[in-house]
Amino acid sequence: MSHLAIYEDGNPSRAIWQGSDYKSIAEKLNAAGVRFEQWTASAELPADADDQTVMAAYSNDIERLKRENGYQTVDILRVLPDHPKRVELRQKFLSEHTHVEDEVRFFVEGAGMFYLHIDGRVYKVLCERGDLIGVPDRVPHWFDCSALPYVTAIRFFTNADGWVAEYTGNKIADAFPKFEKTAAAA
Repeated sequence: MSHLAIYEDGNPSRAIWQGSDYKSIAEKLNAAGVRFEQWTASAELPADADDQTVMAAYSNDIERLKRENGYQTVDILRVLPDHPKRVELRQKFLSEHTHVEDEVRFFVEGAGMFYLHIDGRVYKVLCERGDLIGVPDRVPHWFDCSALPYVTAIRFFTNADGWVAEYTGNKIADAFPKFEKTAAAA
């Protein structure tokens, strides 16, 4: 189940608001300028699914979103517990960074945690299968797929180069707990 917790950026030990109701999560995130929707992730992917298999399974959603928003590039983030570079991939996303375009992900398997640093607050968003999140350009954030990752997300870009991060140098991500999957988040 998707979950949102909001913290003052200087106090990662106590949430000022939290909930798992989709409508409430969407309202809180939309008010902060973040797109959050629940879609249907109906395709069951085989354990050995490659990027082409994932794209073929969700081709209608991909093409619709590309038409609606002008996305030029689509790729797949698929990190499973046996991925040989899972540690490096996790580290790549764990430091606060921004992008010059919106970061849009549609989660089709598993879960991951976005941490959005907006107006003195950190929005900790557990995204799971069926969630679509759109982090606006220049919003500082970081992402964690956990030490034992199980996530497949379709990523959309207007930039033909795909995922390009500009790291802020802010160490705020170090103060917040990492995403450790629970039975509810598996």
